[in-house]
Amino acid sequence: MTGDPRVVAVLGPTNTGKTTYAIERMLGHRTGVIGLPLRLLAREVYDRIVAARGPSVVALVTGEERIVPPRTQYWVCTVEAMPEGMGCDFLAVDEIQLCADPERGHVFTDRLLRARGLHETLFLGADTMRGPIRALVPNAQFAQRERMSTLTYLGQKKISRMRPRSAIVGFSVENVYAIAELIRRQKGGAAVVMGALSPRTRNAQVEMYQNGEVDFLVATDAIGMGLNLDVDHVAFSSLTKFDGRRMRPLAPNELAQIAGRAGRGMKDGTFGVTGEAPPLDDSVAQAIMDHQFTPLKKLNWRNHALQFGSIDRLISTLESSPGDDLLVRAREADDLSALKSLGQVSEIIARCTDGPSVRLLWDVCRIPDFRGISHAEHASLLETIFSFLHERGRIPDDWLARQIKRIDRTDGDIDALSKRLAFIRTWTYVAQRKGWTGEISHWREQARSVEDRLSDALHERLTQRFVDRRTSVLLRRLGQKEAMVAEVSNTGEVTVEGEFVGRLEGFRFSQDKGAGGAEEKTIKTAALQALAPHFHLRADRFYNAPDTEIDFTEQGGLMWGKDAVGKLVAGADALKPQVEVFVDDVAGADVAQKVQRRLQHFIDRKIAALFEPLLNLSRDETLEGLARGFAFQMVEALGVLPRASVADDVKALDQDARGALRKHGIRFGQFTIFMPLLLKPAPTRLRLVLWSLAQGVQDFPEAPPPGLVTIPSDTSAPAGADTMAGYRNAGERAIRIDMLERLADMLRGENSRAGFEATADMLSITGMTLEQFADLMQGLGYKAEKGERAKVKAVAPDPAKEAVAPTEGKPESDAGSTDEDKPEEIPAQETPEEPSTAPATASDASAAEENQIPAGDAVEEQDAEPEIEVFYTFTWGRPARSAGQHQRRSGEDRTPGKGKGKPGGKGKRGGPRGNKGQGAQKFSARPPKPEKKIDPDNPFAAALMGLKDNK
Repeated sequence: MTGDPRVVAVLGPTNTGKTTYAIERMLGHRTGVIGLPLRLLAREVYDRIVAARGPSVVALVTGEERIVPPRTQYWVCTVEAMPEGMGCDFLAVDEIQLCADPERGHVFTDRLLRARGLHETLFLGADTMRGPIRALVPNAQFAQRERMSTLTYLGQKKISRMRPRSAIVGFSVENVYAIAELIRRQKGGAAVVMGALSPRTRNAQVEMYQNGEVDFLVATDAIGMGLNLDVDHVAFSSLTKFDGRRMRPLAPNELAQIAGRAGRGMKDGTFGVTGEAPPLDDSVAQAIMDHQFTPLKKLNWRNHALQFGSIDRLISTLESSPGDDLLVRAREADDLSALKSLGQVSEIIARCTDGPSVRLLWDVCRIPDFRGISHAEHASLLETIFSFLHERGRIPDDWLARQIKRIDRTDGDIDALSKRLAFIRTWTYVAQRKGWTGEISHWREQARSVEDRLSDALHERLTQRFVDRRTSVLLRRLGQKEAMVAEVSNTGEVTVEGEFVGRLEGFRFSQDKGAGGAEEKTIKTAALQALAPHFHLRADRFYNAPDTEIDFTEQGGLMWGKDAVGKLVAGADALKPQVEVFVDDVAGADVAQKVQRRLQHFIDRKIAALFEPLLNLSRDETLEGLARGFAFQMVEALGVLPRASVADDVKALDQDARGALRKHGIRFGQFTIFMPLLLKPAPTRLRLVLWSLAQGVQDFPEAPPPGLVTIPSDTSAPAGADTMAGYRNAGERAIRIDMLERLADMLRGENSRAGFEATADMLSITGMTLEQFADLMQGLGYKAEKGERAKVKAVAPDPAKEAVAPTEGKPESDAGSTDEDKPEEIPAQETPEEPSTAPATASDASAAEENQIPAGDAVEEQDAEPEIEVFYTFTWGRPARSAGQHQRRSGEDRTPGKGKGKPGGKGKRGGPRGNKGQGAQKFSARPPKPEKKIDPDNPFAAALMGLKDNK
């Protein structure tokens, strides 16, 4: 512990110029080394020396960065990276009071005891180190330096009342981010400085603060280690920190180290507390202001004389006790913890059988745990690296390339980028170690370039999240009490002092969501005042706009292009809705009235155009009596009425009344009475809106897509919504009203009492499968009975037999009849196949011969397993009859007209309207001529039907 000549301890509080003094002394020598506590501070000092002497003679060496020119004279390093045994003329160690730090103290103590310059050695730090230095370095001289400015305690103050050029200090990443977010909302933004940031990111953040882009700085205690910033006030958001093992209160000297960053040079500074931090005790605050603290009694120490005979011997020397009462053995550091973990791995034990292997293992264990995932994860990584180095002599290029490539991504948020920066620091540290990689310069450059990209991306994300440049600029102008200039672009964007503050949407100003805090009201007021003339100009343009620029939404909103300018509200009549406009109060009553008149004209014209038939019906003065009353009901129902709701009124209408109503396009359907023109998409869309307004519906039902015959039934829609949409709910689906009437016309010709099956035309107009059609019919009041039968296959007719013999099964009385008297041909698909007893034809024989089967067995094999098909029998509103009455046996003749009670037979027909019994049917070899259908609403329908049945 014998010191060299001229060992000087330069002690004093912050802002005394100690670091600047050391730089000046070093540059007075030919060579020199200075050790600094932080990588960030090392970069700052490096830049200062490079500016004075040029980059060709200055080296920067940290755990993750190494810049060493060939003619290096001055070395700027972190304390851990200081080279040993260089024999430089000058040596300095900054912040020497960190000898008492629980984590890194043993490194600073080792430099205090063993690091010396040939001509001059400086130890820079707090006055609390005077006693330990005097005891451990007997020949040391002391130089006391006084603070150049005054430091004053201001007590507690809210962040919202924090003055500009203030630094708020937190002791966790979460705390720092929360404070920065609060300042962004209230003050326009803040720069963020943390020890975990790369120098590039930190410098970018500090530059943003120093040049006045933001007036606030949020930082960890990293700013207490010599970073020179233009800070007027330091506020502590907490008085406790996690030291790696536990939460502990900050000592007064630690608080003073941070608070001393307020006031630089001859400018006085202040400090205090904010947020949830309690006020400082008077004694603590006074000690900070007077720079009077309890001297340090113990320094952390770890043995430097290591023995590498074996892993156990190395651990033993690392855990040896100091021989001085001032020194205390340092707690177990990360490197020693990693060594103990790897010392239990059998493969590592097998490899470490000599001194060089143990020394290599110790070098690997000293890789810092930048990632901070877990001790086990870190130990696993160290094991892999050691295995490579011990077995191959270096880390494989392809493996290292994969590790770096996984990190080389600039996407993600702040946390993701911060983690990647921590990961890349591991590989930058590895790349700095001589002999660990193949091309050391290549891998140093690779790791450095990835770190730079991540640093730039992190700075960008920090700025995006914690800096609102707009609010910062506006607050500065508001503080200057000058009138602000606002402008409105053609697209409606509103800018104040060149900063975007919101958007003019129609006739309302929508403030940007980024604005907040105390300035929000002021910014909005200024913007609205500047918008006053724009409101009038816009109202004039809107009033003269064509109807094609205006539209209504399915929820009753009124749009001008993409902007909402009003909404429809219920009026005294469903066809006369009123308009409520969306206009800011600052626009004035004139603008609001002009917008209201234009929107009312639009909706009135829209209703007049789309509901012209209905309006003509309401204005027809020739309608009298029941017809006039029925017309009133149609207008009230907006042109669509379920027949069941007005069945009695329909029966009461005479032929003249019906004719008068039909002239207006009213169709009397079996299920619905409607005006076909009003079922088009445009009237339907408007009808739903008008009906919803009149009914007071909260969520308006939407119009179905045009062109669909059926749609899924909406069980959540209000009652009657299906009718207004032009559909009728029937089971799981709803069918369009006009197509339902077409289906009803088809059903009217079927025997709904005896039962009938769906025809291809029925399925075609509905576009449904048989199962869906069955559900639809049940929704309409029919009963559907499901059955199965052998599928009838088509049989090709035999031309030879047709030429010789008459049609099989033809009555003898029809032998000499005309074509019209001939029985109707039975379709092939409806004729059941009978087992053939006739000899096989020649073609059958040849086919059988080709397949090597008897000709007589060909048909039998085809009929051996008949295909089964599903069918439904529909009856009207009565329980289904027994299976024997409706289901035909397999192979039974299903010729129309045969069998009592079957479709086309002599049984009575029933249905929703009731049908008279049918007489004997005629058959013909050609399809019957289509007959003109009888309108069931015709008062002579019954007589005409009787004539038809008796003809």
